[in-house]
Amino acid sequence: MRKGHHRTKRRDERRPAPREPRAAAATVTLPNRIRIPPVAKLAALPTVGKWLWTCRDGFEGQLYEELCWKKCGATLLGAGLVETEREPSSPPTFARMGFRVDALVKTPQQAAAALRHEPSRVQVWVPDTDAGNARAGECLAWQSTINALRENIKDPATPWAAFESGAWLGQVCLVAPHTAAVGSIGARVALSLAAGGRARMKRTADAPSRAAMKLDEALEWVGVSPGKGDLCVDLGSAPGGWTRRLLERGARVWSVDTGLLSPDLQKHARVKHFHQTAFAFTPEEPCDWLFCDMAWRPLEVAQLLAKWARNRWATQLVANIKLPMKDKLPMVVRVKATLEDGGWSDVRLRQLYHDRDEVTVCAVRKAG
Repeated sequence: MRKGHHRTKRRDERRPAPREPRAAAATVTLPNRIRIPPVAKLAALPTVGKWLWTCRDGFEGQLYEELCWKKCGATLLGAGLVETEREPSSPPTFARMGFRVDALVKTPQQAAAALRHEPSRVQVWVPDTDAGNARAGECLAWQSTINALRENIKDPATPWAAFESGAWLGQVCLVAPHTAAVGSIGARVALSLAAGGRARMKRTADAPSRAAMKLDEALEWVGVSPGKGDLCVDLGSAPGGWTRRLLERGARVWSVDTGLLSPDLQKHARVKHFHQTAFAFTPEEPCDWLFCDMAWRPLEVAQLLAKWARNRWATQLVANIKLPMKDKLPMVVRVKATLEDGGWSDVRLRQLYHDRDEVTVCAVRKAG
């Protein structure tokens, strides 16, 4: 990460937002709160026939309550692991991956035999927890054995090939030493095409920060990205990690921040830098994409993004919402309602692999 990256953003974002008329956040009636049980030191094994969900270590309480609110019979198994009786009606925000468990097995040979759907791109992975990561070395051996046993099966070459053909993603999750939960999920409905939802983006020499990788993963999750000539607005952009990534895709970028951009970006022909706060900025014309990654209060950011839809200033949205509070789920619900009330549709929120105390949101402006 570039030295001074966070100082630049925080110095700008500590300044009070301009006093201007702004719509209030949407009123939301939350479901009854759920008592979250303590996380067991030794995770319980999942149950065959139920759905297994994994999340970032430390967020199992948020995921458990979210799945309880979706009324699908949730049980907290342990660090990073929750199971449900049924598939929820909509994808959970705090889940990395989810699938129905068809079998619990002890060997990769048993796992290969338990995979029911063909063709199926098989993924072997561990939960993203301390205990899970300690078993990560087992994955390669299991994967090699399973692939060898399925060598005569014409599986899709990549997860994206599985998505395009409507094939399945075989799931082999090593939930305990020498024990795996096996199942499958359609590639087109899976929470992620990456094994275990851990979409690792590559760092580059010119954009080494985590912020750039967050945008790369977000656009992969959305499934579309800005193209050549598209106009993008990047709110809270300094020093320019997201702006640089958008330029690489051929877009024009209006970069909005009182902080300075990197010298190479300041001179770039397709970058126009507006030295204003994101709250004070008014675009000269509607843009194709609105991007935002500001360390600011989540409801105020949601209200700002809602204003862009209400005024028809942008067509598509990708933003990162910070969640520094301990109780994150109610805030996620309020942010979603505020965006929908403002005029965004198809609003999706997900805690992606490169997100920490934050979630990524994408949406499309309502037609009409």
